Amino acid sequence: MPETQNSRFPIYAVIVTVLFKLLFLLTHYIQEDAFITWRVAQNLLDYGVIGFNGDTKISASTTHLYVFVSYIFNLVFGKEYFIEPLLIFNSILFTIGTLFLSHLVLRNPWHKAVFIFLVGILPSAIKISILGMEYGILFFLEMALLYYGFNKGKKWVLTLLPVLIMFTRIDTVIFLGIVFLVDIFWNRKIRWNYIFGGILGGVLTVAFNWFYFGEVVNNTITAKKLLYEESFTFQQHIGYFFKSFGNFWGMLKLPGDFNPVTVIVLIFELLCFIYLIRQRQKRNYFLWIIFIFGWTKQILFISQKSLFDWYYWVPQLLLFVPVLIFVLEQKEKRNLWLSMLTLFYILPMLAFQTIHCIATGNGEWNYRRTIGLFLNKYEKDKNQWILLEPAGYVPYFSGLKTIDEVGLVDKQIQEEIKKDKVNYWINTVKARKPKYLLSYKNLYEGNDADSEYYQTHYKLLKEFRVKDHLNSDNKILEKIYHLKPSGTDYNLYIRVD
Repeated sequence: MPETQNSRFPIYAVIVTVLFKLLFLLTHYIQEDAFITWRVAQNLLDYGVIGFNGDTKISASTTHLYVFVSYIFNLVFGKEYFIEPLLIFNSILFTIGTLFLSHLVLRNPWHKAVFIFLVGILPSAIKISILGMEYGILFFLEMALLYYGFNKGKKWVLTLLPVLIMFTRIDTVIFLGIVFLVDIFWNRKIRWNYIFGGILGGVLTVAFNWFYFGEVVNNTITAKKLLYEESFTFQQHIGYFFKSFGNFWGMLKLPGDFNPVTVIVLIFELLCFIYLIRQRQKRNYFLWIIFIFGWTKQILFISQKSLFDWYYWVPQLLLFVPVLIFVLEQKEKRNLWLSMLTLFYILPMLAFQTIHCIATGNGEWNYRRTIGLFLNKYEKDKNQWILLEPAGYVPYFSGLKTIDEVGLVDKQIQEEIKKDKVNYWINTVKARKPKYLLSYKNLYEGNDADSEYYQTHYKLLKEFRVKDHLNSDNKILEKIYHLKPSGTDYNLYIRVD
């Protein structure tokens, strides 16, 4: 596709989009798992070991490359001040990724500019940019691979970027594989640089895991599979898929089992995709790549009952790309199409995400972080242990050594899960005797023997309740907090013997 030269509209759109999204930093909505990665980075800084608790090696983070990037930001800006610069960096990289994507699928500079901004303010794009996860870097690398490697034909890109992409997340083998298959089918030739890059990326990632951690895949994958794996019949698998896809295929996650908005948008995405590929343009090559990848990633992860939102962010955006192209390239009544799309979808999505960020940011930053800060001040001995779930905010801000229920940051609990999955929590408490327990439940209630043990060896130190953090001097914020209260009630226990 010929690329329009000497136009700065798309660059201006990148700048405007990044500046607009920086407003969302004020919500302090940062994903729990980002703090796991950041603590791993700081553990590397303090102990010279990729781990979570002192000098014990463990791949507690799902992403190796982002750990090293976070390490550099901690080194440069310091532990107290690295978060905002890193989030800005993530947002810039993601938006540059949308610039590369716009060059692949559009010709008109003005269309590219509008495309960059509209993609950038969709819920998934906002989350990729500000929640602190590795997907800003990942999206940038993937789009750079398509633009410079497969569009511009840069052979060094075809070799290097697959290595960086796989070192960011091992599951990116799905993206790299789809690109390879579409390229073979479309061009009828083998790009040996790309094959070498893919093999090198896989070998280096697995070798790093094996020689540093003594495992083939990241501990996070092993731990989640161990705890969450259940036996389902074929019928149950099908039922689970249809129960879940409505909330994870689209960008709007609603309470309940089924989301009709997603179905409508999904059908429109399909129709727009079919309309575009019938035009037989060179960009169809890239449309096939992003659409097949989006469908494949969604189906695979939903079928495996992977219910963490971030797995679906990139596919959600890529599947929506044909809709934006279709609307922007309408020769008649384009303004009407664009106005309807913006008014009935983009703006409602933006409003929903704004409310979600404000409410969830309050629940995470103003509430869950408070628990960590309380423990940080209360317990000066940072070699003491706490058993809890999840392992993000509280361990990060408390500085305590941590056992998490899933085993993401501590492998020993996985052995208890293998021995007795039903009673592994109480068995871990008895075996490890952590000084602190943070539980969703009242541990003094329930099983008589367990409750007796807790009453004998632990006392309730403090109750943390979501309802106590739904107040604000700003009445609009207070209404949002009450509209969508975020967080979980906790009880904090301290060992008495």
